[in-house]
Amino acid sequence: MLIAQLSDPHVREAGVFYQRVVDSNRMFAQALAHLHALDRRPDLIVLTGDLVDHGRPAEYQEVRRLLVTTSIPWLAMAGNHDEREAFRAAFHDQAYLARAGALHFCVDDHPVRIVAFDSCIPGRHHGRVDAAALAWLDATLSEARNKPTLLMLHHPPFTSGIPYMDDYRCTETEGLEAVVRAHPQVERVLCGHVHRSMLRRWAGTVVCTAPSTTTEICLQLRPDAAPASVVGPAGCLLHLWDPVHGMVSHLSHIGRFEGPYPFA
Repeated sequence: MLIAQLSDPHVREAGVFYQRVVDSNRMFAQALAHLHALDRRPDLIVLTGDLVDHGRPAEYQEVRRLLVTTSIPWLAMAGNHDEREAFRAAFHDQAYLARAGALHFCVDDHPVRIVAFDSCIPGRHHGRVDAAALAWLDATLSEARNKPTLLMLHHPPFTSGIPYMDDYRCTETEGLEAVVRAHPQVERVLCGHVHRSMLRRWAGTVVCTAPSTTTEICLQLRPDAAPASVVGPAGCLLHLWDPVHGMVSHLSHIGRFEGPYPFA
C-alpha cells in the first residue's frame, strides 16, 4: 500500500495569497497533480492539518473544490490553523469524523490502520495532550494490536531545535509517549506543523514530519532566531507499506526538475 502525506497547504479564499507572498491554493493543486503523475499512484492521501489558514468557511470551500480534482481517496485531520466547527461543517460528509468534541478518528478499511489524534487547542497554536484524549487513543490502539498502524497528529511530540516552532510544540507528551510505546504496531507517527521534513526515533517507533505544500520554515537553530519562511521546493511524503519488508518513507519534491538522466 502506498500512502501519500500532504500537509499544511494553508488554503486561502480564492484570489488571496498566503502570507501575501504565494498562491497556496495553486500550490495545493500542484501537489494533488503531482500525486497523479507519480509512476505509482498512491492508494490513499492523508492530510495532516492546517488545510486552511484562518479556519474560514470560504477557505474550506476552496479546499473542497480542489479535492474534487483528485480520484485518490483521502482522509483529512485538523491542525492549529483550522477551526474545529468550521472544519467539521466543511467535511460533514466524511463519516469518520466525530460529530462533536475532538476530531480524533480511526479508519480500518486498508492494510494499514489509520488513527488520527487531535492535538489541537481551539484558538491556540501549540498542542496539548489531555487524559481523555490519551484514554481514547489507548483504547483505539488496543482494538487491533496486531495490525500495522499509522498514527497521525498535527504537532510533533518533540522539540525540533527551531526555537520559534518549538514555542508552538505539543506539550505534556509524556503520557502520549507511554501509550505509543505500549503499542508496537504503530509503524509511524505522521505529523505536520513545522513545514519541514524531519525524522526522529521516539516511543519505540519513528516520527516523520511532512513538508508543507506551500512555504518552508527556515532552518534556523540559533536560540535568538527570528521567525522566517522561504519559498523553497514544496514536497510530500510517500509511505510504502509491504507486509514482508515493513514501511519505507520517501520525500518527494513537487515541481519540474532537470532530468531524468541515465544512471550508470
